[in-house]
Amino acid sequence: MEKKSNSKKIAPIAKKPKIIARDISWLAFNARVLQEASDKSVPLLERIRFLGIFSNNLDEFFRVRVATLKRMLLVGKSTRMHLEENPDEILDGIQDKVIDQQREFDRIWEGIEDELKEQKIFIRTEKHLNKEQQKFVLNYFNEEVRTNIIPLMIESIQHFPFLRDKSIYLAVVLARQDNSVRQKFALIEIPTSILPRFIILPSKDGEEDIMLLEDVIRFSLPHIFSYFGFDKFSAHIIKVTRDAELDIDNDISTSLIHQIEKGLKDRRKGKPVRFVYDKDIDPLLLEYLMRRLGLSGKDNLIPGARIHNFKDFMDFPPGVFKERTSPQRKSFIHPLFANASSVMHVIQMQDVMLHFPYHSFDTIIDLLREAAIDPNVTSIKITAYRLARNSKIVNALVNAVRNGKQVTVALELRARFNEADNLEWKTRLEDEGVKVLIGIPGLKIHAKLCVIKKRIGTKTVQCGFVSTGNLNEKTARVYGDHCLLTANRNILADINRIFSYLENSKHDIKLLEACNTLPVSPYSMRPFFLRMIDKEIKNARHKKGGSMIIKMNSLSDPEMISKLYEAAKEGVDVSMIIRGICCAYTENKKWKKDITAVSIVDEYLEHARVFSFGKDSQEKVYIASCDWMLRNLDHRVEVAIPIFDPAIQQELRDILAIQLSGNVKARILDNEQKNEYKRDSSGKKIRSQIEIFKYLHEKQYS
Repeated sequence: MEKKSNSKKIAPIAKKPKIIARDISWLAFNARVLQEASDKSVPLLERIRFLGIFSNNLDEFFRVRVATLKRMLLVGKSTRMHLEENPDEILDGIQDKVIDQQREFDRIWEGIEDELKEQKIFIRTEKHLNKEQQKFVLNYFNEEVRTNIIPLMIESIQHFPFLRDKSIYLAVVLARQDNSVRQKFALIEIPTSILPRFIILPSKDGEEDIMLLEDVIRFSLPHIFSYFGFDKFSAHIIKVTRDAELDIDNDISTSLIHQIEKGLKDRRKGKPVRFVYDKDIDPLLLEYLMRRLGLSGKDNLIPGARIHNFKDFMDFPPGVFKERTSPQRKSFIHPLFANASSVMHVIQMQDVMLHFPYHSFDTIIDLLREAAIDPNVTSIKITAYRLARNSKIVNALVNAVRNGKQVTVALELRARFNEADNLEWKTRLEDEGVKVLIGIPGLKIHAKLCVIKKRIGTKTVQCGFVSTGNLNEKTARVYGDHCLLTANRNILADINRIFSYLENSKHDIKLLEACNTLPVSPYSMRPFFLRMIDKEIKNARHKKGGSMIIKMNSLSDPEMISKLYEAAKEGVDVSMIIRGICCAYTENKKWKKDITAVSIVDEYLEHARVFSFGKDSQEKVYIASCDWMLRNLDHRVEVAIPIFDPAIQQELRDILAIQLSGNVKARILDNEQKNEYKRDSSGKKIRSQIEIFKYLHEKQYS
């Protein structure tokens, strides 16, 4: 890597570029997820799963992004981030798009229900049960459900009960057929954290009947409220989404752990940012709930169909399908490790790149297990952001300590929505004797690094890895990521410098300045990428064919977007593969060449970050842990790594070429982000994830 200068010395761009609002672009991404649910070529179970993913994504979007925009309305223009200068306008746009997407969601679900019926799979409500099923449901309610619910007579409660985020509630109207008593309102929290959402009912031969937990409760309302004398009931699902941002200040007198613990408690009581309800709810009940919750028409009130919290549908019971036609392919061990007795020995001989989920994540676990029991290994240092629930990574590290190794884990406690889990991991690791680093004020540790030191006689040898994704064996089955396993001295020297920076109590930036091979945020990443783009601009100006391929999850940083616009204006070939947010416009009459940009949404989540600059023998390829977002470039510890091995360079080029040629699951990112599918006039269909699997499965290694 060339000599760098501190990113803080770079002059700010004189004029902010014209960009697409980040949150509107994110909604366009979630619309692509909804497209997968609508695509009849996708197996039915997977389409239901995509509806669940869409719903879960939207929940998180409201908890974080909408909550942030609402905060900005309160604080004034001077403290707003550059991308949200008009949060009120953005919130209005969000409301309109979310309601449109909700209508599309409901339409898709109605169609899926019809297709389920064609396969003799029925979702039964409380009104469509035969006598055997009625008896079964009532028994299930009495044996499993009754003791897990507490109805709240909300009109009798002075202080309205706190409605929890992530929960759904039945809002019930209680009345009598003869109108002899005044109707009353009640709330029942659906205990989905305790009981399954889906209950399989006794069914006819050849059929599968399923009932949702809330409908079990609906059916049982006469038994719940029998002693009140009511005989007429209507019940509809409601849901509140709350602000989930943690306010973690830099008060050094308060430990980070205590701040996070307090923040987690406050998160549960965050302000409502969305209220979702069944559009058929009793109008008087809706008016009452809005008044008691302090909601108005500006509070993202989203009318929907009967079912809410569709995230649970990611776990729709697969057993009800007679046969599953999902195109899932099994991960396989990288051929260089398939028959190897030692993972470390292979890495000492040559660099190897794993491509998840095509290659098995077991190789990473095997590497750490081997290091844990190898008597010559002296230390393991590793970063951790999101770990699996029953992490085999942690088990290997714990066993390494028990075998006398020095183990250091840089554990990011502020990984959003994983804060509580990581606090628990911290306790367990420290109880086992692991040295745990818990972060840096103002910076999240997002880099994915590992270095293993081994003593052979008087000589110390090292190996390790750098990954684009989390060290999580569960998500590695569905997240598309790259991981370089290497013994390269220059790379490992910089990884050691980064760990020295993390371990240093003063977090001396000079330790990052000393990195000669790896661009590192927050010190050198931004200026490095700007220089690489500038080189391609210079090549284009001198008719030397400037070219770059950029693959990321998200692109929203104004300075990087401005530099991409400059490259397009000068005629650089810019190709982008952006899964999620893309705030850049891709077409402009003033440019010599428009930007080619696609988003791939398919069975696997495209999560890798890859950067290619130049052509032919001059091409340089990097993988990284960061997107081009303000937070990644300036407020996180991130790493990019050059790929030196020519064979691995070519491997990455081939994979990028396959992704850019894809025309089945690729959507064009145009200025309007209409999500039109990329199609080939020849009629040849290229589904990139299937082609990459074939490419890697058939690849020969020497």
